[in-house]
Amino acid sequence: MLSSQPALPANQAFVVQFRPPAPDGSPPYNGRIEHLVSGQAACFHSLEELLAFMVRVLTDVQRPSGAD
Repeated sequence: MLSSQPALPANQAFVVQFRPPAPDGSPPYNGRIEHLVSGQAACFHSLEELLAFMVRVLTDVQRPSGAD
């Protein structure tokens, strides 16, 4: 039986683009992320920044309308 809810909701989808690693061997977590539904985007320079953006956007998406 098919579910009316998609297994992977579009409002939780992101595109993550990584820049090539720097020659100095610094961590490869450097690039840009965009939330597909809202269009919010950010550059990140660490894994922590990448994850923080995702948590912030997903928290906003899951908040009921008018809950500000």
